Amino acid sequence: MTVVAKILKSIVTALCLTIVLGAPVYSQDTDLEQLFTDLARPETRDWQRIEQEIWGYWSKSGSDAMDLLLERGRDALQVGDVGGAIEHFTALTDHAPDFAEGWNSRATAYFQAGLYGPSLGDIRRTLALNPRHFGAMSGLGMVLEQLDQPARALFAYRQVQAIHPHRPDLEDTIRRLEKQVSGTSL
Repeated sequence: MTVVAKILKSIVTALCLTIVLGAPVYSQDTDLEQLFTDLARPETRDWQRIEQEIWGYWSKSGSDAMDLLLERGRDALQVGDVGGAIEHFTALTDHAPDFAEGWNSRATAYFQAGLYGPSLGDIRRTLALNPRHFGAMSGLGMVLEQLDQPARALFAYRQVQAIHPHRPDLEDTIRRLEKQVSGTSL
């Protein structure tokens, strides 16, 4: 086999691998884009299913071990073991620093522990990794309300509304905060 033939064979092999290995990622991104498009439509009736599918995508780290840490942390939160949840989520963020849901989950645990500063830090990291994370944006609004920053909380909730207009109680929260900040410079 000539040198040119070997090079061409290598290039064709690399292209085939790229197409085969990249296809599921492209498909997943395409599916997620469609879910967000459907979720943003005010007339969407099955928004709960769409939201669950999005959370399903967000909950997959690509590693069974990391997914187990996420599950254990969530289980700990569910039974009120906030300290245990923080430990699991910290291990997750240490080992998978590019996995947005690990940061978001720890932000939730910190919020439940009343640790608003660390919660804000993790929310920032979540949104840097996943700018459309409506859960983290909602969490940001809740933290800002706790910190008595209603105008900034209102801004966060409006960002959520642009992505996910179906969030329960979102319209009521926005109306309440609009009344609270009316007459105040945003």
